[in-house]
Amino acid sequence: MIGHAVVIAGGGPTGLMLAGELALAGIDVAIVEKRASQTLTGSRAAGLHARSLEVLDQRGIADRFVSEGTKHPVVHFHIPLDISDFPTRHNYVLGLWQRHSERILAGWVEELGVSIYREHEVSGFEQDDGCVRIRLSDGHSLRAQYLVGCDGGRSAVRKAAGIEFAGWDATTSWLLAEAEFAEEPAWGMRYDEHGLHGIGKLEDGRARIVLTEAQLKAGDEPDLDEFRETMTSVFGTDYGIRNPTWISRFTDATRQAVAYRDRRVLLAGDAAHVHPPMGGQGLNLGVQDAVNLGWKLAQVIKGISPDSLLDTYQSERHPVAARAMRNTMAHVALRRRDERTLALGDYLSEFLRMEGPRKRMAGEISALDVHYALGDGHPLLGRRMPDLDLITAEGPLRVYSLLHDARPLLIRFGEPGSVDAAPWADRVKQVEARYEGAWELPVLGAVEAPRAVLVRPDGHVAWVGDGDEEGLVEALGLWFGTPAQG
Repeated sequence: MIGHAVVIAGGGPTGLMLAGELALAGIDVAIVEKRASQTLTGSRAAGLHARSLEVLDQRGIADRFVSEGTKHPVVHFHIPLDISDFPTRHNYVLGLWQRHSERILAGWVEELGVSIYREHEVSGFEQDDGCVRIRLSDGHSLRAQYLVGCDGGRSAVRKAAGIEFAGWDATTSWLLAEAEFAEEPAWGMRYDEHGLHGIGKLEDGRARIVLTEAQLKAGDEPDLDEFRETMTSVFGTDYGIRNPTWISRFTDATRQAVAYRDRRVLLAGDAAHVHPPMGGQGLNLGVQDAVNLGWKLAQVIKGISPDSLLDTYQSERHPVAARAMRNTMAHVALRRRDERTLALGDYLSEFLRMEGPRKRMAGEISALDVHYALGDGHPLLGRRMPDLDLITAEGPLRVYSLLHDARPLLIRFGEPGSVDAAPWADRVKQVEARYEGAWELPVLGAVEAPRAVLVRPDGHVAWVGDGDEEGLVEALGLWFGTPAQG
């Protein structure tokens, strides 16, 4: 039986990102993926939000994505919300189809030497105190210290673990296809009494069509005849639709795993939470799940941190996904076409055009306002560290360039040696720096400049100092384990 420290079920964006995080930490990780290659049928998710681009920037690979995508200065919740004034290097949504995002992530993971078992699926497992024995679809088995289910909304890992997937059943369904037309279609979006419909042109000249169905339907494998019938009912013609590469149905079913962990089995991405695609948050939530989990899992495997560190994965990420679920349910409700909902939408549009509500909602959609509950004190605590242009003895450095190796980071802005993490020097990078400028956070605005910050590998601030070491040792021990002896 082949063994790995971690086996990841599913090689989509979440699984790939998690594999990269673990490989950076020196962990033996393998992916089990049912596809024979990274090729993805259909375009799927349409882009990357600002915080996802930041975490990719933290690993030094954001430019790979940006060079292939298109920048859009707005996020969407009911109306377009401008984020071009947000204090981040990535104050935009990057239009980039999922098939390209996956290809780029897969290239990075290959560079890091991650093993991928293709044309295999996880069919079941047994776990005990020290091991997970994983059954594959071809009858072979793998052994791992931990198994992570990144295998989508119908996750076999979640089901085998017996983890409840609580939430709300579907109320609305949509048909989605990518195909050719014999006739020029009516490009763009239109509303009718059932909801929104749209036809958009893809980069290869084909069309992407979304149709709101008049009645809720189940089953995710509709055929071309069913699609033609629905399209004709909306547009009066099917425009000679032909040669589809992908036809699917999705709904507004909204569910979340009650637990993200059962002993040595964890969930991330769609395996942990599903919701309708409004706002384009699903892929981004999964990537950010992976970045939160990866360094914690690596430290536990290395014996640096106790197993209890993994409990913080759920306590931090579960509320973030729950908020996205509420957000998308509200978004679906606002698409209804009855007069009362339209009136509500008009009022909401007025509020969202005001600066405060715009920033509040745009911060949520972009995930730039994510705040982990790490205690009271400075507004930075628990929030993402800004990517400041630092002045150091080695020259100018960006904060995110110091996170490329996914190691914790202590930055001192006061007198050299004013705070010290020497006992943790084998795992915490320490930098003396100056920053000449205001500290500004998305949504909150300007905040008081700290004298020192401790930054976790996921880019969130674990401790803020005002010139002394109060609380630093406690934070170092909590997040990065007991220091090495001798």
